[in-house]
Amino acid sequence: MQFVFPTFLIALAAIAIPIIIHLFYFRRFKKVYFTNVRFLKEVKEETSARSRLKNLLVLLMRILALAFIVFAFVQPFLRKDTKVNLGEKSISVFIDNSFSMKAVNEEIPLLTLAKDRARAIIEAYGNSDRFQVLTNDFEGRHQRLLSQDDALSLIDEIEESPAVRSISTVLNRQKQTLESGKSDQLVSYLISDFQRNITDLENWEDTSLSVNMVPLQSVKEQNLSIDTAWFESPVQMFNQNSRLFVRIRNWADEPAENIRLSFTHEGQTKPVGTFSVPAKGSVLDTVNVSVLRTGWHNAELKLTDFPVQFDDTYLLAFEVAEKISVLEIYEDQPNTFLKGAFDGMGYFELSSQPARSLDYSSFPAYQLIILHGLPSISSGFAFELEQYLENGGNILLFPDRNANLESYNSFLKALPANELQAFSETVRTGANLNTQAFVFREVFENAGANLKLPVTQGNFPLTRFGSRAEEVLLSYRDGSSFLGQYRIDQGHFFLCSAPLNQTYNNLIRSGEIFVPMLYRMALSSGKTRPIAYTIGSDEVIEVGNTLKDSESVFKIAGGGNEFIPEQRNLGPKIILSLHNQIERAGFYDLRHTEEETLERFAFNYDRRESDLACFTASELENRFPEANFSVINAGLRADMKTLVGERNQGKSLWKWCIILALLFLALESVLLRFWKV
Repeated sequence: MQFVFPTFLIALAAIAIPIIIHLFYFRRFKKVYFTNVRFLKEVKEETSARSRLKNLLVLLMRILALAFIVFAFVQPFLRKDTKVNLGEKSISVFIDNSFSMKAVNEEIPLLTLAKDRARAIIEAYGNSDRFQVLTNDFEGRHQRLLSQDDALSLIDEIEESPAVRSISTVLNRQKQTLESGKSDQLVSYLISDFQRNITDLENWEDTSLSVNMVPLQSVKEQNLSIDTAWFESPVQMFNQNSRLFVRIRNWADEPAENIRLSFTHEGQTKPVGTFSVPAKGSVLDTVNVSVLRTGWHNAELKLTDFPVQFDDTYLLAFEVAEKISVLEIYEDQPNTFLKGAFDGMGYFELSSQPARSLDYSSFPAYQLIILHGLPSISSGFAFELEQYLENGGNILLFPDRNANLESYNSFLKALPANELQAFSETVRTGANLNTQAFVFREVFENAGANLKLPVTQGNFPLTRFGSRAEEVLLSYRDGSSFLGQYRIDQGHFFLCSAPLNQTYNNLIRSGEIFVPMLYRMALSSGKTRPIAYTIGSDEVIEVGNTLKDSESVFKIAGGGNEFIPEQRNLGPKIILSLHNQIERAGFYDLRHTEEETLERFAFNYDRRESDLACFTASELENRFPEANFSVINAGLRADMKTLVGERNQGKSLWKWCIILALLFLALESVLLRFWKV
């Protein structure tokens, strides 16, 4: 047993007062003379004994009553397993206000229960303690220590939020704020449903923070979500159908049947169909999207699910350009076969520049750059090409018959790509077309015997390096590469081992291969604008620098909100930092004037909340047995304030002391009133 105010024990000296009164209290008896005193003597002796017993009992009741009154002021308590700390404390209470807290327990939302628990925790501490109230929003007002009254007021303002934080991130933020206070006693409370995919405390080693986990459990919910969606082709084209893939996931332990999916585009909603999703599994479905205009498009995928609905809608935004620009770089003269191929594709626009007078600043405007007939590649030119690839461009290289192998291989090695050997004038025939690669996938109805593959009268054999990952698109009979593809940073590099010259290479005459090859290469942009972003995760966005002057700034507008994001100018591109200013799912436009939309972003809620699997209280206890971790497993109707108080100060006994003091005073009154001597 311990005492909150042990110095008050000195008041026990007051017990001496009733003892002294008892010792010096002498009752004087009146003498009465009788002739026969034998009987009176017996009565006197019996009465004196009873009086003495009564007085001793009254004395005992007074002593006990006085002692327990003193004990009530001393406030004794019984220690439990946890260490009892006295003095001023700094307490941080985290309230999980993410979407998963919309689940219910006995028809009460978990967020409501969490706020009630937080109030009880704060009320269990003293007025001199300091408090932090923290939510997933990590707002500025949540980053300081408050008085008890201010903390209670802040709890009333908490609402659900799309933000999601891992538990380790929350603890780090709590620790930073608590260490800014004056107290050495740092206490953390985590009130959450403790979803498995965000509870990541296995590597938490800081023991200076006392962590109390308060798990809240809901009834077991079933949930479906649209996990993600993407287009088969990275570039969508006017007046053509695009194939959109969508993945639907079932997070429940039971299969989901007859799930309906719909797609909304250009103001029209059409059903995609119904399907079934296995337990803890996913299905992949496709949607054909008709693109009938250029410009920005909004689209929405939606499924029917209840009661968890924040992840039932998936928004996406994509741009259809008016044309796709291709640049030809040549040494002596443009290639007429290239011009003829692109003239037949009205959606493409071919520009030509001689290698001796290049405009490097125009490179970002082209989706594909074709190099042919160049005797060498200078270091400066190579650097610009590397930058273009890093920023998501596509390059197709046909080496010149008399290429300077040293300059070529220096460029190829830097990428890195396989290097050229000495030119070999040997007739070789293409033997295998990789129809699984994007460039040739679903291009030919029958890529069998009817497809005539190109023949070369000479080529540059390639020195193959295992570390330079090449995807062979077209190979010779011996398996060596005729045409290969490399992923370089965010771009694609295509290398043909033969010149773009009909003397050595009849690929340019194989229209059924050459034309769709150029078409798909221009579309295989390595760096495309994502069709969807995630709130809270995609906080940094890269856009092209289209600002007219240094005074202009970008604005983001949507969902009834408009703000100026942080902007870092990196030459041809600008990095936008959102800093959690987008809180609602929707479409947001990037502008630097009120009318013109430069980019459009579709933001969706974080799917981490879709998995409703949570740790139980017993699982948390077993998973985190460390001394500074504890689990407060309180029932729905438990007195949280009492539980926290007992954990802080042990089992408090002062109320029992008052009850016993009153009981002994009552017994004293009974003895004095009803015991007649």
